[in-house]
Amino acid sequence: MGELRIELYQPSYQKDFVRLNSEWITTFFHLESSDRAVFNDPKGYILNKGGQIFFAVNENGKAVGCCALIAHSKQEKYELAKMAVNPNYQGKGVGSLLGEAALAYARSNGYKKLFLEGNTKMEASISLYRKLGFKAVSKYGASYKRCNIMMELDL
Repeated sequence: MGELRIELYQPSYQKDFVRLNSEWITTFFHLESSDRAVFNDPKGYILNKGGQIFFAVNENGKAVGCCALIAHSKQEKYELAKMAVNPNYQGKGVGSLLGEAALAYARSNGYKKLFLEGNTKMEASISLYRKLGFKAVSKYGASYKRCNIMMELDL
């Protein structure tokens, strides 16, 4: 697999953000309007609202995974979202690296609580979220039809 480094969003990674997430979503589900809104304007939807996007980048400078922290000001929470890993890198700890980087960023920026929307069909993802400390909660206000579980983490 080689060495991976975590990098923050740069405009040159926008196509990778869309590619990685579109590939993951369309493999298991279908793209929804809320996905397209984020893909069309990650800067406006995530970065300008106080969130961040993380990329796992290989030794050749290619983004092989990503995830985002999205601010939800009405709830005073942040969402761990848009986590996707290239199929050739799945099962090799890339999701853990991304999740740990996002949690470290959240803690260092004073975030108090994270939540995520998931699907129990994605057993490896749910297992990762549990390892990161997330716990299932009652489902509320899901942004995606594919969501059948919500999880939270107090930081």
